Amino acid sequence: MRYAGLIARVNVGRNRISMAELREAMEREGFANVETVVASGNVLFDHEPRPSAGIAEKLGLLITERFGFDTFAIVLTREELAAVIDADPFASEGEDKFVHTHFLQDPLDPIAFNAMLAAYQGRGAERIIAGSKAGPVPTIHVDYVEGAGKSRLTPAFIERRLGTPHTARNRSSLRRILDKMG
Repeated sequence: MRYAGLIARVNVGRNRISMAELREAMEREGFANVETVVASGNVLFDHEPRPSAGIAEKLGLLITERFGFDTFAIVLTREELAAVIDADPFASEGEDKFVHTHFLQDPLDPIAFNAMLAAYQGRGAERIIAGSKAGPVPTIHVDYVEGAGKSRLTPAFIERRLGTPHTARNRSSLRRILDKMG
């Protein structure tokens, strides 16, 4: 079965991995037909069918053990990735490069989410919406309006307020990954 893996914290700060090394490490651990999509922790691979959460745990542990930094992965089938893209509340608005889906490692705490919204009130033009509870993994959607690089809604701000690690991809990247999945 074909899967997409979104690995957090790859090629950010000191967490540098060459995509060739990543492919080689994954293939040694039983992942097949590994293909990277941009050098930011996006991988496509074949794996024997099993729950995505189990494959995600295996992939996260592989990165931690082989490359020496703490991370996690989100693993989605083509159908699950399509569902995430379809659930984007900003689908008909916002520029693809500015609209991001943040994939959370743990379930979204509604109290923490509302507290994050309150703490960010008036700090920027971003629009922030909690993802659907029916989706394959917990998400939040952000339209960065003026660009993520200029935003004060940083990954650290989000992680601190929500109490869970996350990894984000913009809509352009998600569509590219979906297209490459066939």
